[in-house]
Amino acid sequence: MDDDMLADQRRLVELIEAEGWDVTDLELSAYDSPWADEDDPEATVTITARRPYESDSDDEDDEDNPFRLK
Repeated sequence: MDDDMLADQRRLVELIEAEGWDVTDLELSAYDSPWADEDDPEATVTITARRPYESDSDDEDDEDNPFRLK
């Protein structure tokens, strides 16, 4: 795997974390493009991140929420 790809991956994670997200999973795939005649590799990055949000509603309202697990 190319050092430039790994550096780009780290930069993307830094940007996401700087916005208050917690990166929970990361996948970097490097490959030769089947659509291009060039020999330069390509990469895709899949990042999963989570960020909790405070609820604006009271807990009493959540009791009636059918999507809330009890």
